[in-house]
Parts: sequence; C-alpha cells; structure tokens
Amino acid sequence: MGLRPNLLTRRVAGVASTTLALLLSTAAVGVVPAASAFSAAPGGACSEPAGSQANARAKPGAGAMHEPNELTAKQVRDRDADLAAALRERANYRAGAGATALATVTIPVVVHVIQETSTRAGGNIPDSMITSQINVLNQAYAGGTGGAATAFAIRLDKINRVTNTSWYPIVEGSSAERSMKSSLRVGGKNTLNIYLGELSDDLLGWATFPQRNLSSMDGVVVLSESLPGGTATNYNQGDTGTHEVGHWLNLYHTFQGGCGGSGDGVSDTPAEASPAYQCPTGRNTCSATGLDPITNFMDYTHDSCMYQFTTGQASRMLTAWNAYRAA
Repeated sequence: MGLRPNLLTRRVAGVASTTLALLLSTAAVGVVPAASAFSAAPGGACSEPAGSQANARAKPGAGAMHEPNELTAKQVRDRDADLAAALRERANYRAGAGATALATVTIPVVVHVIQETSTRAGGNIPDSMITSQINVLNQAYAGGTGGAATAFAIRLDKINRVTNTSWYPIVEGSSAERSMKSSLRVGGKNTLNIYLGELSDDLLGWATFPQRNLSSMDGVVVLSESLPGGTATNYNQGDTGTHEVGHWLNLYHTFQGGCGGSGDGVSDTPAEASPAYQCPTGRNTCSATGLDPITNFMDYTHDSCMYQFTTGQASRMLTAWNAYRAA
C-alpha cells in the first residue's frame, strides 16, 4: 500500500450513502471476541478501566506525561466482555419492545471551539475549516477515500464558540477538561461532541470509548489546527478527527497489543508491533501474515498516508453502536 490516491479530489467529491447489515454478536466477521468474565461496578454500571477513557493520537516524540495510547490486555478483555454483555442486554430489550437494530446511522455532531482570544492564533478557527472536517469524516466513513464503507454518516448540528482562558490549552485528564466537558456537553449517547482547541503535550487528539452509562467526559478532543487547512504540518488534512471518532465508535489502534493476543480485536487488520509514523511503505514488524496496516486510519502515520477502514472495523463499529449508543 502506498500514498492515498487522488486525496484532494476524493475529499471534495459528494458523500455516498451506504447500508451495512448489523452483526449482533462479537463472533461476527472481522471481530475477535475476548474470553473474560464481565466486570461491572456495583449496581451493574459499567466500570471503565483506569486510563482507558482517552486514546490519544500523538506526533512523533510527543512528551505527554500520561499518553493513554494503548490498553492493557486485561483492559481489552474487560472492554470486550462488557461489549458482549451489552449486546445481550440490547437483544433482550429489542425482543421485548419489538425494536430493531440499526443498519445505517446518522450521527449528530456538536462542535465546541475553545478559544483563548477571538483571533486565529487564539483558537478562533473559521467555520469553513469545521465544515471541511465534517466532509472529511463523511468521505472516510463512506469509504470514499478507498477503504471499506461503514454504516455511518456525520451531520453537523451546531458550532459553539467559547472563550475561556482556563480551558485553553485543553489539558488531557485535567480537572479543567472535566469542567469544560461537564459545562458544554449536550445530547445523548448518540450525539458526538467534538472539542477543538490548542492541546497539551503535543497531542493531536484523544477520545472516549463508548460505555453503557453516559459520562459527561464522552466525546472527542482534536487539535484545531489539524483540521483541513490548518497549520499542523503533516497532520492538517482532517484525519486526526477520523482517527478519534474511530475510538469513539470503539476501535482500538492497529498496534494495540503488538504482535500477540487478539491485537485490535479485528481479524482483517494485520498485527503491528508499534505505531507507524510518516509513511513507511513495506513496514512489517510482526511475523503474522500481512504488512503493517500503515494506511489504516487507526495507525499514527501522516494524514497523507492513511485512507482506509477495513470491513472488520466497519462491523466492529456498528456492533458497538447498537450495543452502546443506539437509542
């Protein structure tokens, strides 16, 4: 695999609609089930593993004190066991209510632009960058850049601009981040809240995984200058947003778990020992079949290098949506 073909042409093209049949079980094609007992907090509420709420995309050499890039094997087992339990609960609910699972999904999006001042240098990016980001997300999730089509379309509902120096820059895992999200987050579990601004520790973005109980921390944080037309060199075509929304829809990094175990839980992404940076064509860090998936949106390569989700990832995202985020 090489550089993404005709990137700019594909991204300004119209967004295609898609239909994907629901796979109700974690034994679905492309999803590797984890064998683990379900772990829950008192009262049956899902207990998020420590350090797993955020899944950062970092530049090479990023100096985050706590860089929550990868889960432990136990955290992965617990999360996947919780997914299986959530699916069973949803299946029982639908059987009783006569409801059906979704096969196509439109995700409403609220974008919060966190500013230090009203200037571009202070975080006040134009609306045009945000609408371009939404177009990039729709292209990526429709398979318009060359990957598998997923069930998801993205709809921008609102842009909310907030000038607050105590929230700028956005510091991952801080009390200020919690205050920001608790104050601003709107909608239910199906509403994607995106927070844009300058970020701490040279991070490009981070996101929360889905869980059964809605948390005020739920959402995606993205470096504002990583949006299309931004100033983040090599990371300014909008794919940090694509990557982080993938986490919000329950995807792991392609290098999760390295060369062993269940990896990222998806059977059609080859195992990868560590994050790939830049665009190292032909990289092969594991003995298992297949070169490293450097063009996958869930790796760490330059935006110009990544262009695809796989069929297994599309299935995993839709399964998780119907377990956690569907109304």
